[in-house]
Amino acid sequence: MTDQHPTIAFDFVSSDGSKTWPVTANRGESLLDIAWRHQIPMEGACEGAMACSTCHVLITADLLDSLKPASDEEEDMLDITYNVTANSRLGCQILVDEQFNGTKIYLPPDTRNMM
Repeated sequence: MTDQHPTIAFDFVSSDGSKTWPVTANRGESLLDIAWRHQIPMEGACEGAMACSTCHVLITADLLDSLKPASDEEEDMLDITYNVTANSRLGCQILVDEQFNGTKIYLPPDTRNMM
């Protein structure tokens, strides 16, 4: 069976809902890399090394339930994340697949660089 790498389409949404960025991605790309490629304002100060929390995103509950749980290291970073919620994850740790099609990923109101 050959993996065709279908394009996955979803939206990033600003914290206040005033701006939406439609994006396309390939299976296995991180939300951080996708945001950078589409020039979405997600800092990612540590460049995906999970040493900051500036790629903090909010995931819808239904999508969150289907994702692999956060690692202990990601949970530690989320513990010091500004505006963290039960739906918070780090964009550098979330790899997209077909279940992201048609979903929305929300940017939090603020991030704080803890480096």
